[in-house]
Amino acid sequence: MRIVLVGTAYPLRGGIAHYVGLLWKYLSRRHDVRVVTFSRQYPKLLFPGKSQEEQGDAGIPVESVQWIDSINPFNWVRAGVRVRALHADLIIFKFWMPFFAPSYGVIAAIARWRRKTRTMFICDNVIPHERRPGDKLLTRFAFRFIDAYVVQSRAVERDLRLWHKDPMLAWLPHPVYEIFGDEIERAEARQKLAAIDASMQLREDDHVLLFFGYVREYKGLDVLLDAMPAILERMPVKLLVVGEFYNNEQQYREQVRRLGIEDAVLFHSDYVPNEDVGVYVSAADVLTLPYKTATQSGIVQIAYNVHRPVIATDVGGLSEVVLDGRTGRIVPPLQPAALADAVTAFFEQRQFDEFRAGVMEEKKKYSWEFMVEGIEKLYQRSVDKAGAD
Repeated sequence: MRIVLVGTAYPLRGGIAHYVGLLWKYLSRRHDVRVVTFSRQYPKLLFPGKSQEEQGDAGIPVESVQWIDSINPFNWVRAGVRVRALHADLIIFKFWMPFFAPSYGVIAAIARWRRKTRTMFICDNVIPHERRPGDKLLTRFAFRFIDAYVVQSRAVERDLRLWHKDPMLAWLPHPVYEIFGDEIERAEARQKLAAIDASMQLREDDHVLLFFGYVREYKGLDVLLDAMPAILERMPVKLLVVGEFYNNEQQYREQVRRLGIEDAVLFHSDYVPNEDVGVYVSAADVLTLPYKTATQSGIVQIAYNVHRPVIATDVGGLSEVVLDGRTGRIVPPLQPAALADAVTAFFEQRQFDEFRAGVMEEKKKYSWEFMVEGIEKLYQRSVDKAGAD
């Protein structure tokens, strides 16, 4: 089958680029796959980060063509014509926010016009975390030209059914991010971490929490910081806050000072290169996802790849992948006391080994081979439906 995969890809950076790279790797074992990405993903004015391009190791150096300018409608038409010229059987779009819906919709409309080409969205979200006027209109426009949908949590499936009367879909769990390498023994990882980042000096016997990834308001770092005094009353814990800030970093640093927890919170407020991600995650005992809202999170799949438990809030589809009492803990959102209780219980009851074993078993279901097989079956259903219409 000839497939065109559209989305963020190397040389662009971030979790979606990693996802596209891994999907390309596994699809290419059985199909002819081309990757189309952005020449301009976000205008600089709208991008809150420091850089949109990968700085360190490529991880998976995908051979992509940068055809899409996200804010130029004339470019969307040209990109659609170029994608059409690839004569794809299937075009897969990685969809995560309505901002990209107009360009995706135009490209899909042109590429499939009077062709047997099928189109598919892999939906990270349908309803975005941070909503803006016009989101629903833009998303509905793109949906008009999409034949089938992959959802990676039941929460996203429910959202999709609110917006689409009768979607053809498949539920395929988010695979693990194997791009970051295998688990590193904790003591070794902590030694390596100190060499990478001098501010991250950890002892072998430290209790270590990790908040990892882009920092945005909906991810609830402020809730976690509010939980820290209660945690520290019961035991010494180090919290590593690792990731680039997409909202005001100083408000969190000021919160740390106000709470008097400076000695317990270590910040690394930059994007982490691919080659270092496994070190940071392996150095932790448990990852914390105190999200206020969510559909799913690729951070769980980063944690699971190196067998780290997760303490997360019961929002979106997080409880579908973090199994309470087996691979981590699920707590109510926006409740610092409940989060503090879960963290302290994890350490007091020495649950690391138990939960790590649970993660090792649970991660078996999150394979890229399963994702590829699911996409193939969904494509065939779409072809069969088109033939029957």
